[in-house]
Amino acid sequence: MTEHRPRIYGSDHDDPDPYTTHPDHEYIELREGPLDGQLLDVTGLTAEERTTGALLITNHGKFGPGGRADYEPSADDPGRWSWLRDVP
Repeated sequence: MTEHRPRIYGSDHDDPDPYTTHPDHEYIELREGPLDGQLLDVTGLTAEERTTGALLITNHGKFGPGGRADYEPSADDPGRWSWLRDVP
């Protein structure tokens, strides 16, 4: 059985291994929406930024290339952010 490794959000399309995490980084799992299952590196975010969430660029949302997916921290799981909506 093959182990599932989630893709890292923001990795380049031609990255030879877009699934490699770094031990000195902290990641949040994105839940639902166009980025479902990907990991977001939050290492450089401030405590406040980690509580407000993020608008993440995606080509796979309602607004196509250049659109954004709005994610916010999950109330029930601090290691995950949940999708709210797509925005232009």
